[in-house]
Order: sequence, then C-alpha cells, then structure tokens
Amino acid sequence: MPVKREYQQISQRARSLLAKPEGVDVDFKREINGIKSRDLVSFANSSQGGAILVGVDEYTNKAGLQRGRVVGCDVDDSARLSLINKATDCYPIVDIELVVENISNKPFFRIEIPPGGKRPYCTQRGEYAIRADARSRALYPEELLAMFMDREGELFLTRFREAVAQLEQRLGQMDHAFGSGMEQLVIHLDELDSQVRRTLTRVDQMTDSAKKRSRNMLQALRDSQDSIAGLEALLVAQNGNPSGRLEIMRDIRTRLDQLTENLNPGDGQSE
Repeated sequence: MPVKREYQQISQRARSLLAKPEGVDVDFKREINGIKSRDLVSFANSSQGGAILVGVDEYTNKAGLQRGRVVGCDVDDSARLSLINKATDCYPIVDIELVVENISNKPFFRIEIPPGGKRPYCTQRGEYAIRADARSRALYPEELLAMFMDREGELFLTRFREAVAQLEQRLGQMDHAFGSGMEQLVIHLDELDSQVRRTLTRVDQMTDSAKKRSRNMLQALRDSQDSIAGLEALLVAQNGNPSGRLEIMRDIRTRLDQLTENLNPGDGQSE
C-alpha cells in the first residue's frame, strides 16, 4: 500500500505528535528556515528516529503542559526542495519522508526521519549530533566510537558471510570434480587390470621387444604407485580426519599394487 503524502485535515499521526511536548521523538518548528541539517542528523543518529512538524508553534496550555499549535507554513515546491537540500547536505544523506498536513485549513509539513542505517551521520561541517530530551546535543566521543564500531562490524559480517558463501561454493565444485576424477581413474584401472589378465597366458610367447614394453609399463606403474602414495600422504597432512577421498586413494593404490604384481617379470621369467 503506497504511503499517503497529503492530508486535507490533520492525520492521526500528526494529532498524536501535537498532543505531546517536544522530546526525543518530536520537534516543533514555526518556519522552514528554523530547520538545520543538525536537526535531521540528530534524529537519524537516534535509535528510534522521530518527526519534525514545520508550521507548528510550541505553547503552554491551561494545565501548564507544553503542546504544539498549528500556525501553518508554505508547502510549495520551493519549500519541499529546501527541506530535501537540508537532508542531502548531511553525510551520509539522511532519508526523510515529507508529508503535507491540514491542506484545507493551515497546511504544515510533517517530516518523518527514521533511525539511520548508516550511523553516525554528520553535517557538512562535521557536526555529529543526537536527539536528547527536547533538544539536539553533540555526540560524546564514546557514543561516536560505538556507532562507528557497530557500522564497521556490520560491514565486516556482511563481507565475511559473502566470502564464506563463495568459498563453500568453490569447495563444493572442487569436491565434485575431485570425486568424478577419482571414479574415472578407478574405471580405467579396472579396464587395465582386465587387459593384463587377458595377456598373462601369452607372457611366455612375448618377444624381447614385447618384454621391454612390459618392463616400461611396469616402471610406469611403479611411478604411479609413488605418486599415489605421495598424494595419500598429502591428504593425511592437510586433513587430519580424511574421509571418502582417502579411501578412494587407498583403493587406487591397492589396484596398482595388484597390477604391478601381475606384470612383475621377476617371478621365474627371464628378462
């Protein structure tokens, strides 16, 4: 539902503000020129924000209580632009919501200022203020430091969560690639084992050239054993409690040992 920006009469929100004295969440200003960037900053730096009623005088009623009385003010485009410029003169820019009240009688502005999400705010002159009681006061050094720490802490947590999410995604991709690669290697080793077994019955008929190729193949397998052993040791060193990956590596190493035994020419055959 869109926020209503204009009221012919006085809204319930404005009535509730007029019925209370100036305080931490409301301020009365007779004219637009009475608003300073410091006023906007003080509400934006507070934990609950607040509202400024422009075109409203403060008076004391019969009970001796201070309240707000509508006197009206200009609410044309020039007046709106003046208020917006005061908000943009703050650093960071203060978010404000302008609402025109009581158009049919004595129009006035209700400026809603939510608590800022980028605290602490200051004026272009470097003034840091906060709303306290019925006035704006300077921020104490410890208050200013606490706001800076809160803001930087939120930024750090946001960036840290993003970095962790990216790391988890990359690790997941690496884990998938590693697992797929190991499965393919196991399949190839199975195929190689079958081929070796089929040729064992013809080992006695091998020529010197074939036997030389066999020795070369044996040496390659032994080199592979060394590489697998090294990779296995690396996994243990980097992960004190390896799981599936280390089991796959050990399975591959066992298969290589079997192939080496099958190809080893030292079991009664001459080289």
